[in-house]
Amino acid sequence: MSSATVRPVTGREPAALAMRIGVVAAEAALATFARNLDLDEIADGDVDFRGAIGPAEWPVFSLVIDTLAEADPGDERPLDERRVDALNDLARICMAAKRRTGGA
Repeated sequence: MSSATVRPVTGREPAALAMRIGVVAAEAALATFARNLDLDEIADGDVDFRGAIGPAEWPVFSLVIDTLAEADPGDERPLDERRVDALNDLARICMAAKRRTGGA
């Protein structure tokens, strides 16, 4: 057994990496949404996320949206309504990340 101390490389702390993965996943989910979903369908309330998102993009998209749409205790809103709010949250997350990194 080694007694060497493992030190993270500067800028590669686990929390920072996790945050970067989260931002990348959020940006991928937002791009997937923009390519595959119609805003008019969302406004009408008839959103078939699974049918609109391709199988290759579904895992990341569903992970991000379903995480953001998770109901808090006492939240009686239907899943579709929570998902619409999750999309708004997703857009805000991506915009904030872009501003923070100085992206255009």
